[in-house]
Amino acid sequence: MTAPNHRRRRFKNALMQVFTCVCAVLVTLPLFLVFFYLLKSGIGAVNGHFFTQLPAPPGETGGGMANAIVGTFELLGLAALVGVPVGVLGGVFLSEYGHSRLNWWVRFAADVLNGVPSIIWGMVVYGLIVRHGLGLNLFGAQVGLIDRGYSAWAGGLVLGLMMIPLIMRTSEEVLRLVPNGYREAALALGIAQWRTVVQIVVRTALKGIITGILLALARVAGETAPLIFTAFGNQFWNRSLADPIAALPLQIYYYAIGPYEDWHRQAWAGALVLLLLITVINVSVRVLTRDRFSQRHS
Repeated sequence: MTAPNHRRRRFKNALMQVFTCVCAVLVTLPLFLVFFYLLKSGIGAVNGHFFTQLPAPPGETGGGMANAIVGTFELLGLAALVGVPVGVLGGVFLSEYGHSRLNWWVRFAADVLNGVPSIIWGMVVYGLIVRHGLGLNLFGAQVGLIDRGYSAWAGGLVLGLMMIPLIMRTSEEVLRLVPNGYREAALALGIAQWRTVVQIVVRTALKGIITGILLALARVAGETAPLIFTAFGNQFWNRSLADPIAALPLQIYYYAIGPYEDWHRQAWAGALVLLLLITVINVSVRVLTRDRFSQRHS
């Protein structure tokens, strides 16, 4: 190889390294800008009162978002009750049971649902649940499961429905990564298929399944539009899951469009706290998947 060709190739290599480094910086720069702007705008309102007090009456300064913070965790818990069992069991069905043609249609439906805008989820649940309620007819008697009207139940339901397709597709992909030798060895020992799936396949892929659940929770934690149609919001503590409930995204939205400067300041603080919550969830995902990725590259 001649010296000019060698220098030319080294120059191209260095140029590409600089170009990829600049692209990496451009990818991470918006995140740091968002963090910086939220920190600058909202850190002044983050204090003890913000986490322990209810919102102040309109026009008065002070108060906090304690009810919204607690409401956010309540809604995420209700969403997990709906989305986790259905999503995980759906992923198990796609991975371990079912027919190839049926599974294709289920995957297609899940992928389409993953792309449905959140406001449409909210409108559908509003039309089906909030306006009419949810009940069953048992032995001629109508049993109400969710009363009509805005409620924490409706808010948790819409977030749980949004979680199902993401958890199902993630669980399926993780379960398919479990070597078939595990299944064949268990079946050769005479273990029933359902016990093989529960005690061997699912336990082997448990970290990946939990990762998918956390990602789905982070996905719905910041949703506002579906909660406007279902949970509606509340300026006080929620005493019953059948009543409207506050949540950080809702409180941020109402304060951001409000006429008071103190509301705007607290909206920035709420956005900062919500972003930190989502960051904690994503860091937990990285911690859970660290061992799996290190084993893959070792």
